[in-house]
Amino acid sequence: MEAILDYIYSFSGTVVTIFTFYVIYILAQKILDQQAKGKSDWTLIRSIILFGIFFVGAIAVILALPMGDSLRGQITSLLGIVISAVLALSSATFFGNGLAGVMLRIINSSKPGDFIQVNDHFGRITERGLFHTELQTENRDLTTIPNLYLVNNPVKVTRSSGTFISGTVSLGYDVNRQKIEKALIEAATNAELTDPFVRITELGDFSVLYVVYGMVQDIKTVLTRRSRLNAMILDSLHEANIEIVSPSFMNQRPTGDTVFIPKKVRKHEEVKVAAEAPENLIFDKADEAESIEKRKERLAELEVKIKALQEELKATTEGDDKHAECSKKIARCEELKAKMLERLDNQLGDLGAK
Repeated sequence: MEAILDYIYSFSGTVVTIFTFYVIYILAQKILDQQAKGKSDWTLIRSIILFGIFFVGAIAVILALPMGDSLRGQITSLLGIVISAVLALSSATFFGNGLAGVMLRIINSSKPGDFIQVNDHFGRITERGLFHTELQTENRDLTTIPNLYLVNNPVKVTRSSGTFISGTVSLGYDVNRQKIEKALIEAATNAELTDPFVRITELGDFSVLYVVYGMVQDIKTVLTRRSRLNAMILDSLHEANIEIVSPSFMNQRPTGDTVFIPKKVRKHEEVKVAAEAPENLIFDKADEAESIEKRKERLAELEVKIKALQEELKATTEGDDKHAECSKKIARCEELKAKMLERLDNQLGDLGAK
């Protein structure tokens, strides 16, 4: 009878343990789901937390099962060996990416919305997570790069204050250098670039390599400006009656004295350029991420302002005009903060859905 009662007590304890950890698991899952919207790496962190709860629950169930100490020790030993092997095989990359993510946050050389280039990867940052960084490329696609890769390779960040873009053209030795440089400077000016200049980077066997540079102030339009610069180079060189053909150019048709400069297009035949810049369509998620980052910065500034007003309020006496004025300012700031948090939550939800 005592053995039966002991078994019933053990079984009841096991059932209670399973039920308790099941309730804890469900509650943790609901709480994490409420906090997970639009946050980088939160899915992974959520999985780790839930796995930890599940693992502790499994150990508790094994310890509560009605079995001998020897069998229980063998099961826990086997479980420990399996987990140790899994951690040993996967920890190098896992913890390496995590530490790289911390390092990138400390350096803080880039933020969501910035243009970066890592080897062949170019795009705007949409997410900076603990283990990965997400880029939106020129094709509007999303590329996930492990943080360890960013630490081990040079990262070029386009400065938000402006950057120089360039256009390259190869022309023959028979054309006057000063004439070419004047046409290229004019092309950069027509492309709405500032501080243009020309460099001769190579004297080849058959041609000279000219590179024209110009400053772009609004880096969000860098792709459009590069295309515009190349178009203006074509127009300026043709206007200056300069052929853009290599001296080794060969055509099997008899050309005679044909000059390889296209005829001017009449105004009614000109192709209309789209009014909206393609960057607005390509980097939609990156724009949203940049907007979220700026909103977070404004929220942080508002928090500092509220704390300063609260300190000022403590120094006043209740009933004074200054006390009432401080109270009104704090109320307005709190109201603005609530609206900004609501908009930020909506933005994070939209970003997570993209």
